[in-house]
Amino acid sequence: MRAGEPIVTELDLTGLKCPLPVLKTRKALRGLRPGERLRVICTDPLAAIDIPHMVQELRDRLVEQHADGPKLSFVIERHQATEKGPDDAGPWTLKNA
Repeated sequence: MRAGEPIVTELDLTGLKCPLPVLKTRKALRGLRPGERLRVICTDPLAAIDIPHMVQELRDRLVEQHADGPKLSFVIERHQATEKGPDDAGPWTLKNA
């Protein structure tokens, strides 16, 4: 990694089915600081719809999205702080999870 590049954390969710890829991605994003990036690898075809939608709801930024056969890859950049708290999950939270 070159100086000045954002930190990238990798999350391999291969084999998990909906809704787990979205929920685990959400939890991982919550642990990042603004500007840091998360690379998510998964095989659930519904994640191609669900993860970009969750990113938009959370006001984070989808930097990359790729499909290579059954493997999907997303790079998400954590948003800058807003008036909403960092634990505001919108519709992507399970109570007591």
